[in-house]
Amino acid sequence: MTTPGRGRPRDAAAERAILQAALDLFIERGVEGASIEQIAKRAGVGKPTIYRRWSTKEELIAAAMESLIAEEVVWASPEAIDLESPYELVEAAIESAAATTTTPHYRALVARVYGSAVSHPGLMAVYWNRYILPRRVLAARLLERARELGTVSGDTDFDVAIDMMVGAITYRVLQPDPPGVEEMRRYLRAVYRQVGLLP
Repeated sequence: MTTPGRGRPRDAAAERAILQAALDLFIERGVEGASIEQIAKRAGVGKPTIYRRWSTKEELIAAAMESLIAEEVVWASPEAIDLESPYELVEAAIESAAATTTTPHYRALVARVYGSAVSHPGLMAVYWNRYILPRRVLAARLLERARELGTVSGDTDFDVAIDMMVGAITYRVLQPDPPGVEEMRRYLRAVYRQVGLLP
């Protein structure tokens, strides 16, 4: 979900290398230490290759942050939400989410993201508008579907419910004694059960 490329067709391998380099440098050094020049050097590409895909460093880092999550966590499509059981969709997401959120790489990313919220609001604005908001729309759609089926309370505030789920998971990930995969799996089930997305 990057901005449309300009000029020559995209090279998938180069794009992947750029995203990985941007993600690694962001986690290691923060926004300040992840310049376009440094990213290009680590990815083994020229700066024009990057600028053909992303107009700003903020867009690139936001795309890199999303690449870790989008590739590892199973997200339900709008069509699946309309047709399949919310319970089954949540269970499918739990397995990949538990594995991803317990890795040191993910924990380091979350710490960097929250640390950048105040120091680099431009980056957070790009990430929020381009990636987080669409995902919240899907989450609200899933909650609405569950409410129609009677598993989520009729007076549930979806924004509050989504904040509670995301906040609980983030809080658990950033604790000094992080959970293992099995513990996180149980924790996720408990969180979703509180909202009504699991029996």
